[in-house]
Formats: sequence, structure tokens, C-alpha cells
Amino acid sequence: MAQIEKLEHSKVAIKLECGREEFDKALQSSYKKNRNRFQVPGFRKGKVPYQLVVKYYGEGVLYEDAIDEVVNPAYQAAVKENELQVVSRPELDVESIDENGMKYTLTVTVKPEVKLGKYEGVEAPYFKREITDETVNADIEAMRRRNSTLENVEDRPAQEGDTVVIDYEGFKDGVAFEGGKGENYSLKLGSKSFIPGFEDQVAGHSIGEEFTIEVTFPEDYHAEDLKGAAATFNVKIHNIKEEKVPELDDEFVKDVSEFDTLDELKADIRKSQEEAAENEAKNAFINAVVGAVAENAEVEIPDVMIDNEVENMADEQASRMSQQGIGLDMYLQYTGQSMDDFKAGMKPMALIRVKSNLVIEAVAKELKMEATSEEYEKELEDMAKAYNTDVENLKKAFGEENPYIKETIVSRKTVEYLADKAVKTEPKEEEKSEE
Repeated sequence: MAQIEKLEHSKVAIKLECGREEFDKALQSSYKKNRNRFQVPGFRKGKVPYQLVVKYYGEGVLYEDAIDEVVNPAYQAAVKENELQVVSRPELDVESIDENGMKYTLTVTVKPEVKLGKYEGVEAPYFKREITDETVNADIEAMRRRNSTLENVEDRPAQEGDTVVIDYEGFKDGVAFEGGKGENYSLKLGSKSFIPGFEDQVAGHSIGEEFTIEVTFPEDYHAEDLKGAAATFNVKIHNIKEEKVPELDDEFVKDVSEFDTLDELKADIRKSQEEAAENEAKNAFINAVVGAVAENAEVEIPDVMIDNEVENMADEQASRMSQQGIGLDMYLQYTGQSMDDFKAGMKPMALIRVKSNLVIEAVAKELKMEATSEEYEKELEDMAKAYNTDVENLKKAFGEENPYIKETIVSRKTVEYLADKAVKTEPKEEEKSEE
């Protein structure tokens, strides 16, 4: 039987012991697992009897695996029996191993207790951005830009908006620097994708021209040796292309959409923008409500929970970047960050996430919120649609009553409850700007 002792900072000591007979069985198991490691004169490797191993090497040589065999199942049973919500790896302290067996203590960090404040009827700003003719036209203009073509220009110099094909080579103090050379490079003037001042000085030159431009690298440039440095670039223009945007008429609409007229397209865009604005406003309001409820609560969050959340966020970020073909190492190198800097920047948001989750969990418990069988089935059906599979496959993968899925449902219901009970207020001007 485990003895549970609550310590400071959400730590718990689990005191356990096993009898000598149980420990001897664990030693025998450790011996069988490791006997090929032992060599004693007169015996082939792996054939040394247990008693001789203990005599020649000492019983302690078998302790590591024996202790694991004893501790792991006892620890799991103690956690389950005492309903401990462990958030860290256990720290083992073996107090004694003698003729009576083994006494040991496992110290773990558990989810902290949350002291809820006001959670029903909290105030939170609600703001929905206005959809206008200008916002609709902006989307249509973007569609025109996406369907534009590039046509060669030969009768004038390059100007902003043109795409030029250039060779370039950069020099610092008269010496070419690494990464400063390119051939047949396509650059859109006005895109601000190059060093400030570079594109402006390319404009005004014609095909075949070779010229030199002078720039100063930004102080926050990713290459340490070029930060704030003056440099010159030798540039040659091979080609100039002008963007040709299609005429905005019904024929254009037919080419790029399922609609026949410009009015139909505008109506559809307005509807989509209204739905997006509504969702954005709702999500922002919900986040503000959860933030207010969390602000009213008191909880001491263990460092390990924040560290775990930082790791999760870093993995999420790396996964998103990999989908765009960007490696995390490449991103860190470009931004001049170390991995420690990268993770340190995530800590404030990790703290917010962890506290919000703990508070929502506490509110759900207070409200005795549960996931019904119907809600569970509906969740599986929605997941099946999202993953393009069927419910039975998900049941095989997750089991009939997956606790994670049930927790997700309960959390969502709790958040919806809090938002439904909250009071919408008029946002301040700076909050509207953030929206």
C-alpha cells in the first residue's frame, strides 16, 4: 500500500516498499536479462550460475533492472489507485535494500489545485470588423493580381511593380561577401524582399545596363558580419517584365469562378467575408472570456508544466514550418536565434495556455460537465469526415470511450458555457486595432 505525502509546489511523495521475496524474484529476472554480460573462470559466457554472479560481482550489479521491475508496476498502481494527475517524470530515491526487502520513495509533480474566482458573467470585449464595398473590392483585386500575366518590356526603363531579371554581386569594403551573389534572379521591384534601397536604385535602369548601387544593411540583419554595414552591388539587367492585370468584367468572373456575373461574385465574397468576420469576432470573444476567467483564478503553476507546453508549441511550430518546406534549424539560423532563445520567447504564451487549460478543467469539474454518448458519437462522426474515413475505423484506433476525445468535448462545452454566460462589452479603440 502506497503512502501519499503532499509536498510544496504541487509535488507528491509516493512511499512504497516491497518484501524480500518479491525483490529476490526481481533479482532473478535481472540476472536472466543480463547473464550474457558476466564472465567467471571455468564457465562459458552466459552460463555463470546466479549465486556465482552475486559472489563475484556483488548483488548490486543486478539492482538497476531489478529496481525497475519492482518500481514501475507499483508506481503505476499507486498513481491509478490515488487518482494522481502526474505531469512530470518520477524521481526515485531508494532508501534501503536489506534482508527485509526494499523501501523507496517516488517524487512527482501533479496538476496544481485551482482556486476559482468569478467565472459566470465575466465581461469581455466583442468586436466584429465591418464588411464594406472596399473589403469586397480588395478581395476581387487580389483575384485579379493572382491571375495577372507578365509581359516583356523593351521600350522603357524598369519601374516599381515590374519584375526584373538581374545578375548581382555584393561587396563589403571592396571584398565580395558570402551569399551576396546571384545570376538570372527574378526580383519584383517594390516587393521589399531585398535590402532597403536596393530595389529603388534598380528602378530607372534599362535592359543591358550594368551599374553599381550602394546600400546599408539593417542593424537586425541575420548575418552578424553584415549588420549595419555599408555595401555596394554590381548589377546587370537582363530582362524587364510588366504585370498585366485582366480587365474586371463578366468574362473575367467566368474564367476564375463558378459565377457568371461580377455582381454574383461580389455577393459571394461579401457572404464569405461576413462569415469569416463573425467567426473571428466569436473566437476573439471566447478567448477574452477564458482570459478573464483565468485572471480571476488563483493557481501556482509548476515549471515543468510550462516547459512541457513550450516543447509542444515548439513541435507545433516546427511541423507548420516543415509543411512550408522550412526547417526549424534554417529558421533559427536566418533569425539569428538559438534554440534556447526560440523556446524562451514561447514561455509567456505557454503560461497563458497552461493556466487557461487548468482553469477550464476546474470549471468543468465544478459544473460536473460530462460528455454524453450522443456527443461522443457526433465527435467521431465529425472526425471521420475531417480525416476522410469512417467511424468504425476511428473506434478501432481510439477505442470505444477514448478519454482524450471526451476531455476535448467537455472542454469545448465548458468554454461555450462560459461564453454564453459572459457579458459583451464595447471594445476600446486599441482593442479594435488588435482585432
